[in-house]
Amino acid sequence: MSTESAPQLGPIIQAERKARHLTLEQLAARSGVSKSMLSQIERGEANPTFAVLWGLTQALQLDLSELVGGGVTQKQAETIEVVSLAHTPEIRSPKGDWTLRILSPPNLASQVEWYEVEIAAGKSLASSPHSAGTTEHLTAWTDGLSVISGGNRQKLANGETARYRADLPHEIVNEATAPARALMVVHYRS
Repeated sequence: MSTESAPQLGPIIQAERKARHLTLEQLAARSGVSKSMLSQIERGEANPTFAVLWGLTQALQLDLSELVGGGVTQKQAETIEVVSLAHTPEIRSPKGDWTLRILSPPNLASQVEWYEVEIAAGKSLASSPHSAGTTEHLTAWTDGLSVISGGNRQKLANGETARYRADLPHEIVNEATAPARALMVVHYRS
């Protein structure tokens, strides 16, 4: 018989729970293990059964063999970040002519940025030149939009995409009698 003692799982489980900012109640709900049992396990007053351990490791996204072996490695979870409409940043023109909803993550600013564009009927979004080599890609979600870049003007139908230089003065015009919407991607050259 081995003289090696059993691993103390309670403190490891408690540390992993706290690292994930979970309360006992939250871990209980995720794992199906009662709050009182969790508390006893974390204090070392109860030894969890295999079924209890399995529920805890699944809820904490831990590898069971490493937990029992004393070294814990968290599984790489696929992360899906969701930004609600209420938390999507917006830029609005002072007169209400247009709205840009910033859909791209902040860490990509000045590399590639994408926006939901809404322009009021008969209004436009005019831009000064961006840095050299910058291009924009505008996909119309409604009819009535035109793009002007340099001396060129192009009308777009719903679903069409215009790709144009944005290192020149450029403008997106809504020639319709209703608000127009589009997806705009700005690509900066490095």
